[in-house]
Amino acid sequence: MSWAVEEWKEGLCPRVLQKIHELETQVDKLKKERQQRQYQLETLEAALQKQKQKVENEKNESAILKRENQSLMELCDNLEKAKQKISHDLQVKESQVNIQSGHLNSCKKDIERLEQELKR
Repeated sequence: MSWAVEEWKEGLCPRVLQKIHELETQVDKLKKERQQRQYQLETLEAALQKQKQKVENEKNESAILKRENQSLMELCDNLEKAKQKISHDLQVKESQVNIQSGHLNSCKKDIERLEQELKR
C-alpha cells in the first residue's frame, strides 16, 4: 500500500521531491506536536476538574463548619444566659440566707434574753 502512496511522486523533479519530503516531515512533526498538546490539554483539564472538585468540597466543608460554629455560638449564648440566671438566683438565695441568718441571730438573742429573765 505504501507503494501506492508513493506512486504519485514518480516523475517529479528532485527539488520538488525534496520540498515534498520537507513538508511531509513537517506534517509528521506537527502531528506529534498536536498529539502532545492534546495530551497536555487533557491532563490540564483533568487537573482543573480535580481542583474544581477540591474547591467544591472545601466550600461544602466551610459551610458545614460555619453552621457548626453558629450552633456553638448559640449554645454559648444560651449557656451564658443560664449562667447569669443561676448567678442571679444564687444572689437572691444568699440574700435570703443572710436575712434568715439575721432572724436566727435575733431569735437567739431573744431566747438568751428570755432565759436570763427566767433565771431571775
